[in-house]
Amino acid sequence: MRIVAIIPSRYGSTRFEGKPLALILGKPMIQHVYESAARAQRVSAVVVATDDERIADAVRRFGGQVQMTAVENRSGTDRVAEAAEQLGLSATDIVINVQGDQPLVHPDCFDAVVAPLLEDPHLAMSTLAFVIQDPREYTDPKDCKVVMDYRNNALYFSRAAIPFDRDGQPDMKAYKHLGVYAYTRRFLEIFRQLPSGYLEQIEKLEQLRALEFGHPIKVVITAHDSPEVDLPEDIRRIEILLRG
Repeated sequence: MRIVAIIPSRYGSTRFEGKPLALILGKPMIQHVYESAARAQRVSAVVVATDDERIADAVRRFGGQVQMTAVENRSGTDRVAEAAEQLGLSATDIVINVQGDQPLVHPDCFDAVVAPLLEDPHLAMSTLAFVIQDPREYTDPKDCKVVMDYRNNALYFSRAAIPFDRDGQPDMKAYKHLGVYAYTRRFLEIFRQLPSGYLEQIEKLEQLRALEFGHPIKVVITAHDSPEVDLPEDIRRIEILLRG
């Protein structure tokens, strides 16, 4: 069994064009993510999946592996599925999908997200969550929240504040979803054949496609936060955290 980390990356963005190539402490953002994935113990290979030659050239310059994919992919997961097919991965291989705008993603996150799939051969998909520390993230729609059942299977993902703390419980915990997923290659093929889900289109959250069509997602709670870069002004905050 191979465990391959694939980083879907596109140049176009309505809020931050060229984001994967933005410099953070002198390195392109995509390089920070790539190098973190490469330091994970269980990951055997790291690949950037892109449809843009500018990103591909940047990856090659720092010695990374790149796989060109089609422009038409509906989501990052669809792009990862195409790259996995092109790489010739077997049905039982495990693919990690990590978003390319998480320059602080910890190498341990890659090892943690694949653990449920290694323990349960019937499981097809897992992801990560982090206990929210900053109250702003609980209400900010750019931070995705997740609620789980008692077995840590995802019940729902939303940009809204879930669960809603009606009575102001002092010990209420909310979880931020982190953009790191693991799947079997077999499930990736199933996922890419599914139509876009109704909730997926409303919330603009691709993982909801799996839940809408009855595929469980195991959630692993990690001790490592992985803040995303959404806007150019986020870079200074990330650089301060990296220096610290």
